Amino acid sequence: MMKRFTIIGPIFLMIISAASVGFGFQLLLIPEKLLSSGLSGVAMVIGYWTGWNIGWLYFALNIPVLLWGYFALGKRFVTLSIVTVVSTAFFLQVIPMIKLTDDRLLASVFGGVLVGLGTTVALRYGGSSGGFDIIASIITRHRNIPIGLLTVLLNTLVVAALGFLKEDWNAALYSMLSIYITGKMIDAVHTPHHKVTAFIVTNHTQQLVSSLLKLPRGVTIVKTRGAFTSEERDMLMTVTTRFELAELRKMIKEIDAKAFVNIVQTIDVIGDFRRR
Repeated sequence: MMKRFTIIGPIFLMIISAASVGFGFQLLLIPEKLLSSGLSGVAMVIGYWTGWNIGWLYFALNIPVLLWGYFALGKRFVTLSIVTVVSTAFFLQVIPMIKLTDDRLLASVFGGVLVGLGTTVALRYGGSSGGFDIIASIITRHRNIPIGLLTVLLNTLVVAALGFLKEDWNAALYSMLSIYITGKMIDAVHTPHHKVTAFIVTNHTQQLVSSLLKLPRGVTIVKTRGAFTSEERDMLMTVTTRFELAELRKMIKEIDAKAFVNIVQTIDVIGDFRRR
């Protein structure tokens, strides 16, 4: 029963996250011709310019990225991301486009909040909203470059395209505000850094080490002794990415539910960090 929940639960949460994104798009951003971040923003620019269906554009643009991610990343992460992308495309078809407000500032702020909440839920529970999230996850495994800056630059290009094609720089600037708020929502609830370090105090050292090496992640074993009980235990230290946090939490809970885990944000890693 518990194993079934571990499968159904995350899928349900991916659908909820997609619904939040869908409502943000259809009720706030799209009626005001504003953009979201990532490939959804690219789909919006194309949709505004050509009149094509934004939901289907979003789905089509994500297909090659998801295929790339399927071969380059863990299957669980990409499978949940596929659920999110398909669900988002579905909600963009069934949720009617209703203009809740004529104020672009309100639309950009609350649209960014809804999209940010949806994206955060997806990331928190092991998936993503596709697009730049998948690309960022792949890049963090292969190159030690500032992904946050890269994402900002890509989003800036998308917003600039809206300004040039539609000649509506007010919409472009409000879109930047919406994208900024989405990013702040993710940083506040999930983590602002792409790399994190987990310190795991456990009595199931070999099982956890074997599972961590399969992710694959390097592990350092440190001998520790409790100050109160004087009990000797092993502490495992491993550096991973924020896209793998949900998988890491799930793995630790299954092997040692009583393990003490401290996850800290990592600014940078110097030396031999296994990205693949």
